[in-house]
Amino acid sequence: MLIGTANLLPIALALLAAAAVGAACTWWLLRRRPSRPPRHTATPGAIEDAEFSSVVSHDLRAPIRVVEGFTRIVKEDYGAVLGRIGIDHLDRVLGAATRMNHMIDALLALSRLSSQPLARAPVDLSLLAGYVVEDLRRLSPDRQVEVEIEPGLAASGDPTLLRMVLENLLGNAWKYTANTEPARIAFLRHPKEPATFTVRDNGAGFDMRFADRLFGAFQRLHSASEFPGTGIGLASVRRIVLRHGGAIRAEGEPERGASFHFSLSDS
Repeated sequence: MLIGTANLLPIALALLAAAAVGAACTWWLLRRRPSRPPRHTATPGAIEDAEFSSVVSHDLRAPIRVVEGFTRIVKEDYGAVLGRIGIDHLDRVLGAATRMNHMIDALLALSRLSSQPLARAPVDLSLLAGYVVEDLRRLSPDRQVEVEIEPGLAASGDPTLLRMVLENLLGNAWKYTANTEPARIAFLRHPKEPATFTVRDNGAGFDMRFADRLFGAFQRLHSASEFPGTGIGLASVRRIVLRHGGAIRAEGEPERGASFHFSLSDS
């Protein structure tokens, strides 16, 4: 018996709903589960991070694999009777599953930032920023962006993690100035706070009423279609800055740009 689009789409949607429910339940159980006592010499935080990574890696991916597998089976076995519209619907399901996998990867990366040991050393932030901007120009050779980097900006910290901070902050400035002419980005020492560094741009900006959402995981103030991304970058930046004993805040105005101010402890 031939199965039409009307019969297959509810199946695909039910699979997707099952994946979402499975992911939500696993996340809820993880949040509610009490911390286990330390084993051997591991710290409680390290154990919790390991448990979190295990749950995210396996339990959250399981329903997604079911969705992907059965959707591909339906597409391969019944593609001839589904037609173009039916195939497009299945491709959307597969696309959603792919995005979920990317979100899981981002969650794992964010979790590892809490347990990764800090390797403190003197860091030339101006030099690092220059490397990051060179990479951005290489990826977007057609863009003309005015970038100002104050020389001599330095700090004590983990060079790899601090590069991640600059990659996210400068990368965001680069992304959110995509529709601005002329686009301007600056990395400077704060004029009134010598221990604070500022990344400033004249791009899309944001409404300060929602500033507290900026540093949350998967919290977006702009649509993913307009400005793509995982929604984890600023959460990672905040976690790295806090691990360095510092602080970070943001200021912005819609269509007038944004400024991110961060400080780092020397010890």
